[in-house]
Amino acid sequence: MFANMRSVCYTIRMKTNIIKYRTCVCNINYHVVWCVKYRRKIITPQIEQFLKELAQEIARDKGFTVHLFEAGEMDHIHCFVSAPPKLSITDIVKYLKGITGRKLFEAYPELRQKLWKGQLWNHSYYVETVGSVSEDAIRKYIENQSKSY
Repeated sequence: MFANMRSVCYTIRMKTNIIKYRTCVCNINYHVVWCVKYRRKIITPQIEQFLKELAQEIARDKGFTVHLFEAGEMDHIHCFVSAPPKLSITDIVKYLKGITGRKLFEAYPELRQKLWKGQLWNHSYYVETVGSVSEDAIRKYIENQSKSY
């Protein structure tokens, strides 16, 4: 639980006195799931590896952490994310779905033929906030996603 905590020190200057406040800011853990449009089974092992690396790169650039990223049954993604409270989960999902969709079509143009209108991901997604008690259960669930390839 404390592995995701960081301490931030704020300094406030009031006339001649300097007052310091120390607060703890916790990262919030999320389990995020989203599907391929029309539930097409297009996620091969190569595409999954490409998406994992891309998700890590996006997370580094945007300021959050992707702990786990697994494809389930070749048609949906499970992602375990940790983010500071200043980043909304809506923005995180928007980054992950938008950037991965665009880059995946650039790297694998043949996917456009399997999907109509050139949209990779379904518009909806599922998000669950994960507490410290169920974090291990969520990790095991994501790691044990059945692969059909």
